[in-house]
Amino acid sequence: MTLRRTGAALACIAAMAWSASARAQVAPARLSALATEPDWSKLNQFQGSIARDDFIHLLDTVYAPNGAWKQTIKIAADSAYVLASGTSEWVLRFDEFDAPAPPRQLYWKLIQARPAGAPPLSGLKIALDPGHLGGKWAHMEERWFQVGAGTVPVAEGDMTLLTARLLAAKLRAAGAEVVFAHNNPEPLTKLRPADLRDAAREQLRRQGMAFLRDGYGGAADPLRMNSIQWTSELLFYRTAEIQARAQLVNDVLKPDIVLCMHYNAEAWGDPAKPELVPKNHMHLLVNGCYSAQELALDDVRYSMLVKLLSRTYSEELPLANHIANALAAATGLPPYQYTTPNAIRVGDNPYVWARDLLANRLYECPVVYIEPYVMNSREVWDRVQAGNYEGRKLIDGKVRESIYEEYANAVLAGLESAMKDMRQKLAQ
Repeated sequence: MTLRRTGAALACIAAMAWSASARAQVAPARLSALATEPDWSKLNQFQGSIARDDFIHLLDTVYAPNGAWKQTIKIAADSAYVLASGTSEWVLRFDEFDAPAPPRQLYWKLIQARPAGAPPLSGLKIALDPGHLGGKWAHMEERWFQVGAGTVPVAEGDMTLLTARLLAAKLRAAGAEVVFAHNNPEPLTKLRPADLRDAAREQLRRQGMAFLRDGYGGAADPLRMNSIQWTSELLFYRTAEIQARAQLVNDVLKPDIVLCMHYNAEAWGDPAKPELVPKNHMHLLVNGCYSAQELALDDVRYSMLVKLLSRTYSEELPLANHIANALAAATGLPPYQYTTPNAIRVGDNPYVWARDLLANRLYECPVVYIEPYVMNSREVWDRVQAGNYEGRKLIDGKVRESIYEEYANAVLAGLESAMKDMRQKLAQ
């Protein structure tokens, strides 16, 4: 769900000046919440692997538009000078030297490494990441609501898990290897909000909160953002949980792509009396659109360079385009339109945007972030009440598959179409 609570930019601090005098006043490590200092030497595998013009083009059009990169990256004729940890710099040598680039040391396989004549999904290792938490945790995340006693609750974490399990069976039948970044309503992280209270205090201090509360009075409490309890909960499910999944993905599962599966929502007002809305839409996200404030953080800047230099975008965009087209055909939903600067359109598909989210940043392989349906729209609520079922049913005057089967079948069709198209183009 791309709808985020007020105060979601927990990790952001003011962007730093580039001058040496300003840099000398900056703390040795500028890190986002719960992050560790990156090892910049790992980026040396990309020395000589990208041309100067290509590097600037990706910064300007995908990763750091509107000059967001210029406070922390300086570009010369043959190199880029990147502010690293403290006042040090990491230097990227462009490929104009005609020196051989180091061997590729990434765990994921490029599409062009696959035989053109093979079945579309054969040999492809896909990690499914059903978004959010289910069960009792959905209440803490505010990803749960119910309209009237005796109705089926709408809980995003449970819905994404059901959809991902349906999709996994279909992908395996089509020849893909499928693994899960998360396959349980319970959190993957061993941390709990009580373990993060000190980090929450520090986070609130960085945000300049002069008045701190220990607890808060539920989702309707207008001052909950000032509380240690609410901030520690946010760090638990928004940060620690995604970091745990990222460690599993990058260190153990090592897939070729990750599909982050979500359902979207509009604001539903009073949680005790949630509002159903007429809007229903969809969109997909690839990694990009970092702000200057985000790039002022060492770990964020490092992760952006990993994504840019390993060329995930060239894999993410066609996958997102094909999945978007398949979902649009299956659902008939219009594209969601961002009106905020935290996302930009990439390519010519009206459904596909670039945005920096913790999951699509930390997962080092290509990531497609899928956001169909508005959970608190009247249409989707009616479909959730119908549950998962075989075949088709008449719902709101339309004969439809269950919402879960429709979602899973469309993603499968989009993936197969993307792989066919990408392999055919490479064979030409």
